[in-house]
Amino acid sequence: MRKLIVPLALGLVLTLSNCHAGNPAKTTNNTNSSDKVIELTNAVFKQKVFNYETNKSWKFEGNLPVIIDFYATWCGPCRQLSPRVEEIAKKYEGKIVVYKVDTDKEQLLAQSMGISSLPTLLFIPVKGQPRSSVGAVPNETLEKAIAEVLMIK
Repeated sequence: MRKLIVPLALGLVLTLSNCHAGNPAKTTNNTNSSDKVIELTNAVFKQKVFNYETNKSWKFEGNLPVIIDFYATWCGPCRQLSPRVEEIAKKYEGKIVVYKVDTDKEQLLAQSMGISSLPTLLFIPVKGQPRSSVGAVPNETLEKAIAEVLMIK
């Protein structure tokens, strides 16, 4: 299946998937986030990315483009994607902020952003609408999204 970067509409239900959000047979995984990838909570999301409670339409709160990795520890494709996300965070340090959201811990945030399939990457440019990608996308797709959506060369 070809992976696509698609526009994200608030409340959109994403159905392409490798794992479905939910919690089938939860297992543990010691995912070591690098110092460059920041665990994101709902409260911090509303401060630094988008306050969906006060804004009816998209209003980015940040100064740098953002990538958010919505994942779960039990999701195999999420574990495959994690090292790629960490590489991107290191490569583009100072140009892009990279966050991770554990959808089991931050269910309200995942629901508020319409995340129903994992892994989902959300690409948020400083100006313009966010776009999403579902599945363990290859490096080429990540680099293309960074260049085309986030406008980072």
